[in-house]
Amino acid sequence: MTCWPTSRARSTTTPSSGDDDPLRGSPDDVRLAVWAVPGGRRSEIVGVASGRLRVRLSAPAREGRANRELCRFLAEVIGLPQSAVAVTAGLGGRHKTVSLSGVRAEVVRRALGLDRSPT
Repeated sequence: MTCWPTSRARSTTTPSSGDDDPLRGSPDDVRLAVWAVPGGRRSEIVGVASGRLRVRLSAPAREGRANRELCRFLAEVIGLPQSAVAVTAGLGGRHKTVSLSGVRAEVVRRALGLDRSPT
């Protein structure tokens, strides 16, 4: 079982724990560690930093707009209905945990460009 911080307090136990892979969980229960950067010109995946998928969002961090945009954007990129994507931790912060239902981890990995295949 992976230990996920549930508050904004700094923790020595991070989702990465030495691993830069932002995907967690079993193959059918996918959780994604996200570093949200609201207020950008457009929504886009910036890369992976500190074990979190860094996502720039076009929505401001007000009244849950950035969380809604994050769910909409990830659903579009992965090819899921919006109802299958939910922010389950970090609603008020930049470090979030997003739960993805009805999709396998390898599909998410491919859609987000996180393939670990040798180049």
